[in-house]
Amino acid sequence: MRNKFLYRIKNKRDLVKKLIFWSRKFSHTCLLDSNDEPRNMSSKNCHYSFLLAIGAHKICSPNNNSFNNLKQFYEKNKDWMFGYFAYDLKNENTQLNSGNIDNLYFHNSYFFVPKTIFKLKKYMLYIETFLNKQEIDSYMKEIENQNCIKFCMPSINLQKRESKKEYIKKIEGIKNHIQKGDIYEMNYCQEFYSNNVEINVEALFYKLNKRTKSPFASFLHIHDKYVVCTSPERFLKKTNQILLSQPIKGTIKRSEDVEIDKMLVNKLLNSKKDKIENVMITDLVRNDLSKCAVKKSVSVDELFGVYTFKQVHHMITSISSELDPNFHFINAIKGAFPMGSMTGAPKQKAMELIEFFETTKRGLFSGSIGYITPNANFDFNVVIRSLLYNSSKKYLSVMVGGAITSRSVAEDEYDECLIKLKEIFKILSKKIVSE
Repeated sequence: MRNKFLYRIKNKRDLVKKLIFWSRKFSHTCLLDSNDEPRNMSSKNCHYSFLLAIGAHKICSPNNNSFNNLKQFYEKNKDWMFGYFAYDLKNENTQLNSGNIDNLYFHNSYFFVPKTIFKLKKYMLYIETFLNKQEIDSYMKEIENQNCIKFCMPSINLQKRESKKEYIKKIEGIKNHIQKGDIYEMNYCQEFYSNNVEINVEALFYKLNKRTKSPFASFLHIHDKYVVCTSPERFLKKTNQILLSQPIKGTIKRSEDVEIDKMLVNKLLNSKKDKIENVMITDLVRNDLSKCAVKKSVSVDELFGVYTFKQVHHMITSISSELDPNFHFINAIKGAFPMGSMTGAPKQKAMELIEFFETTKRGLFSGSIGYITPNANFDFNVVIRSLLYNSSKKYLSVMVGGAITSRSVAEDEYDECLIKLKEIFKILSKKIVSE
């Protein structure tokens, strides 16, 4: 049985900063920050703007049959659970495999029941824990006195896994498959990386999150593996019996000039290419949700919604459904994973071609990080705009992708990838070099 405590907070952002740096003492940390995003895309399930889970009370990290194992793990514990689904979890449910480069070694899935959970709502801090009042008071004193070290990291020269010329050649190859009718759309990803680097990961997350203020930001630390995620995208959310998916398809850069910025919004709103991409993924998500939905409950709540972020405008569609009570909620996640926005359509063939064209094993990139509550609600993001780091191997990976359709221009797709990673590149590196 968890103990519950309540503290009033004077300075919310100062507390968040201290919690980020204080959490480094634990081997298991999962932090989810909506950055007070007020729109319906925010991750404020249960009305909390910030969640931090620390310490592993119990762990679910199977080598296979991950979804069924997680289902059993949930039914046995019915507690808060934090963790992730890696993209390569797809291999458990299909005939696919990946022989691509992997220098990170994430499990296909990993969930833990935390010892302590910090939940922020306005100026109140709610704590649920297996610890007693004296132990929590000690934690609070440690947090209050936490020395938030300044961000200090040498510039990292990121290498391209493939040259721009190689990227363009692959895009043309993908378009050939589209022209032949093998697929309608495919999300192609490339990697930037650095070997033999040591990083203050908590400081990196703090600085990047402060700059981007993404609604699905997350920081994950499990032993020697880290994820710094500034995602703008939700994969899947469950509130009672209602499921919500909000795929992003359509991106355009922002301008500091207000009038030009408005013109860019209109350009995205009227982009035939982006609307075609969006409709394809909307249909795919509708199909995914229908697998476990009450008949005729799948609905497109908003089509082609354009939302503004710090560096870009995104076109986002919201699709919802009612979960059929005959299905377990884990089956709904399984039926929609991996998310269509990061695969393509048809999904199976797109995933086959992803393995053929891409060079790096995606691992947790384009997977999902989130939580499950004791009453079977959940919220999961899409792991994009992220850095993945293995501290034992001292290997840092930054991947980025984009949807390729028959209308795609390879040069423009390449430039869009760089726009998506603009803030990450600013913080990490002064130079990008080819391998």
